[in-house]
Amino acid sequence: MTQKNTTARLLHFLVGLVIACLALAIILALAVPIGFYGMAMYLSPTLPSIQEIKTANLEMPLQIYSQDDKLIGQYGNRLSLPVTFDEIPEDLTNAFLAAEDSSFFQHSGISIKGLGRAVTEAVTDDEGQTGGSTITMQVAKNYFLSSERTLNRKLTELFLARKMEDELSKDEILTLYVNKIYLGEGAYGIRAAAKKYYSKSLENLTIAEMAMLAGLPKAPSKYNPVANPSRALTRRNWIIGRMHELGYIDAAQQDEAINSPVGLNLYQEKLDVNMPYLAEMTRYALVSRYGEQVVNGGWRVRLTIDSQAQQDAEAAVLKGLIAYDHRHGWRGPEAVDEPVENFRRYSSMYPAKVTKVNSRSFEATMPSGENVTVNWSGMSWARKYISADRFGHLPSNASQVVSEKDIVRLIKTDNGNWQLAQIPDIQGSLVSLNPDTGAVRALVGGFDFNHSKFNRALQGWRQPGSIIKPLIYTTALEKGYRPDSIVSDRPIQVGDWKPNNSDGRFLGDITLRRGLYLSRNLVSIRLLQAIGISDSRDLLDQFGLDKEKLPTTLSLALGTGQATPLQMATAYATFANGGHRIQPYFIEQIYNYDNDLLFQANPQQACALCFNDQLDELNAQLIADGQEGEEDKDSPDSEQLTTTDATESSESEKDSEQVNSTVDLSVYDASPTADRLKAPVVQYLPAAQAPRILKPRVAYEMADILRDVIQRGTGVRAKALGRNDVGGKTGTTNEAKDAWFAGFHPTNTTVVWMGFDQPSTMGRREYGGVAALPVWIDFMRAQLKNTPNQWVSLDNRSKSEKQRQRIIEMTDAGVVTSDEENGANSSNTSKPAKPKVQQRKAPEPEPSVENDANESGSNTTNRNNGGSSTRQNQLPLTPVEQMPPMPE
Repeated sequence: MTQKNTTARLLHFLVGLVIACLALAIILALAVPIGFYGMAMYLSPTLPSIQEIKTANLEMPLQIYSQDDKLIGQYGNRLSLPVTFDEIPEDLTNAFLAAEDSSFFQHSGISIKGLGRAVTEAVTDDEGQTGGSTITMQVAKNYFLSSERTLNRKLTELFLARKMEDELSKDEILTLYVNKIYLGEGAYGIRAAAKKYYSKSLENLTIAEMAMLAGLPKAPSKYNPVANPSRALTRRNWIIGRMHELGYIDAAQQDEAINSPVGLNLYQEKLDVNMPYLAEMTRYALVSRYGEQVVNGGWRVRLTIDSQAQQDAEAAVLKGLIAYDHRHGWRGPEAVDEPVENFRRYSSMYPAKVTKVNSRSFEATMPSGENVTVNWSGMSWARKYISADRFGHLPSNASQVVSEKDIVRLIKTDNGNWQLAQIPDIQGSLVSLNPDTGAVRALVGGFDFNHSKFNRALQGWRQPGSIIKPLIYTTALEKGYRPDSIVSDRPIQVGDWKPNNSDGRFLGDITLRRGLYLSRNLVSIRLLQAIGISDSRDLLDQFGLDKEKLPTTLSLALGTGQATPLQMATAYATFANGGHRIQPYFIEQIYNYDNDLLFQANPQQACALCFNDQLDELNAQLIADGQEGEEDKDSPDSEQLTTTDATESSESEKDSEQVNSTVDLSVYDASPTADRLKAPVVQYLPAAQAPRILKPRVAYEMADILRDVIQRGTGVRAKALGRNDVGGKTGTTNEAKDAWFAGFHPTNTTVVWMGFDQPSTMGRREYGGVAALPVWIDFMRAQLKNTPNQWVSLDNRSKSEKQRQRIIEMTDAGVVTSDEENGANSSNTSKPAKPKVQQRKAPEPEPSVENDANESGSNTTNRNNGGSSTRQNQLPLTPVEQMPPMPE
């Protein structure tokens, strides 16, 4: 009886257990979909719209070109070139399916088998050849989610995948995938990867190359054929095997693909000419206005700068800096007994290690391993430097200059010989403008961008010294003075201040003209006393100087305020163009990746009437030139694209050389050689008249006086040009801390500055006529070659009336408007204007003749020394809308 009861109870328990298990199974079966859909309802309001991802953004580096279409700078490493489904080769689709999701066209966005594989890989750290996510899930993650590994993100990914499958077709999902997936080396999407790794278009890829690209999504760094070729090759061959296994390719295709080499042909754009100061100020200006995305937006920007003029300017500045070093002596080796490979080349100065010292020469080894010899003629200048005004005797043998194991700098001379050099402590800058339009033709920010990125042409606020005097004298001419007006050059005292002339002499009563071309300080001070400091500051403000940087004392006459080289060039352009204030600019056109014109500069002209009269003829000529260019491209000799790239190897430190490469466009139609600006023909619009700030007579008279500065004044060395149609002014500040020359021809205004970044004396005889003027001469000699003789005209064709300007300035406080209709400033501050952030949108169109020492007098107070201030000048895209400040 007891045994029967026990058996009955056991059966009852087992039946109850079975029933309970069945009930639990039914509950679980109902709970999973209920829970899934409940979770879906909970997450649904937070899920993004699928329609947001249907348009993929193009991304390509920002390219910067000179006016003559030389590539001078490039920024951005991201490549993203969207394709449509019809543009995807079938073999490439199959390669990705074999590698990532062979059941893509069968599942509904979520693969249970794949999820199991993902869990297994996550738990065991198994590095299987295939991943756990479907292609749909990868699209959801790449477009909307982060790569963090959390349960919440994975659930969101699953729900997004299902939502995408409901709203998009398989073709659309696959297209989104191949456009967004990261494939290493900055390439996003298959077209970008084909360009990056093989310099090919998609249809020209081989099966082996397609399989290589398909192997990258799993781990772009691990399977990168650039960094890990053997591992990439293993994965590529596995994918090729999978393609054969799945029936995508036959055995012969499999064997051919597996036996193919890695075969990379990397996309690497090479600059025609490296001009980093210009490239960086362009990049910064665009990013400041339109946001960081402009760097990868595929824009091609053409500047106003002529590449040859820029090279002439850089060569002239470098020559001037080397000449200064030669005058002041050898500061010794850069280092001793260190690996020469640790030192990079700056400008044309190569590092070298001294290996043998002879009596009148020495031998050295370059980083490339090349052995060179420096003869006595290349080192005889190197007397020992002691201070700016003291130096030792000239050497008599090489051992007095260098020793074995010294790290020195060498530079190759024009005759091919090597010369001892040193990285200059002194700096220089040059700005050259078209005085009719304000277009920047050349701009040098310093010795070498890689040595110092500070752009002194735009950011270097320095005392202008005597180059400000013509602006003061112009105020006097505007008030009725004439060039032959008599002004006293006798001693003067203002309070405790007793200014002197640089030579300590006094010439008595002299003409205003003579006072300026001899740069007499006391004449300048008396003129400023007579005309008024306030009126002079107002006119200097109209010239383009910053009024807040100008003193309110008589020292203004001697240039104790602060100005940048760009501002002084803007001011002197007024004398060259007959009295008009132009606005400097440097961006001429902006094109998108498809070479569509987004922006065309249309600056105000000093003589808009002259420009507009010739506009139809100019536009017709541009069309004719464009058609001629197209015919040249279609000629039999143009079946292959040939380019010349000037490349600089910082690792081997070799000379930049011309490399001729012929590209077969039928295969390499995505190569960097073919990926260049192909601008349509430009057609200009009528120009507006630049405002007149000087009477035509005044502009002509001042230009004539400044011509006398060169013919018989402090700039007489410029007579070496052999021209009588140039004018200018030397400038040297107190203790020779700044040396200037501001000069012009009717077709060119150029300002040169030299000095130390931290203001200190350059030496007692380093006047503007000694340090800066030779640089100007070298540059202008090249610019005026074959330019006919011409001069500023008294009969100004613009026929514009003198007017007060309305100046709009962007400041941190907002937009400040200076309205000078009544000779007074009024400021209206509004909310700061925010730069517009757009994706692929067009920008919005805006008496010792040579002794000019100090020219501010030995007793002059050196005020507002300035140095290299962080305040920056502004360069506009258009004459009205100013760009944000340039970079520090």
